[in-house]
Formats: sequence, structure tokens, C-alpha cells
Amino acid sequence: MNDMPELAMNTNAVTPRHQRVDGRTSDLVNQAIASIPTLGLQRAAEFLATMNVPAEVAVRVLVYPSRRRAN
Repeated sequence: MNDMPELAMNTNAVTPRHQRVDGRTSDLVNQAIASIPTLGLQRAAEFLATMNVPAEVAVRVLVYPSRRRAN
């Protein structure tokens, strides 16, 4: 039934990082990050929400800077 049993068994595999394909979201995230020193984290988060950036992306880039993708 399972065509790929090796994938089903390896649940601890690290998900590979993928190259960005959405330039708009990347630009919005960069703008929000740049605005943090001036406007604060709350306003940066509000900006991303207003611009329809997925919440999981906004939280990852604003709250966990070490999890941001390299440029």
C-alpha cells in the first residue's frame, strides 16, 4: 500500500531547505526585519499580517532569527 516505505519509517529526517521562489514574500519579510529597531516587533508582525504573509513564516523570521534563510 505504501509506495515509499523508507520515507514513512524515517520520521526523524531533517527537512531540506528550499530556495525561495516567492520574491514578494522575501521582500516583505526583509522590510519587516529592517523595521524592527525603529517600529518594534509588534508593528513588524502587524505589517506582515496585513500583507498576508503566512503566520508561520512571520513567527519564524521575527521570533527565531536563527531560523531565517540565508540570503
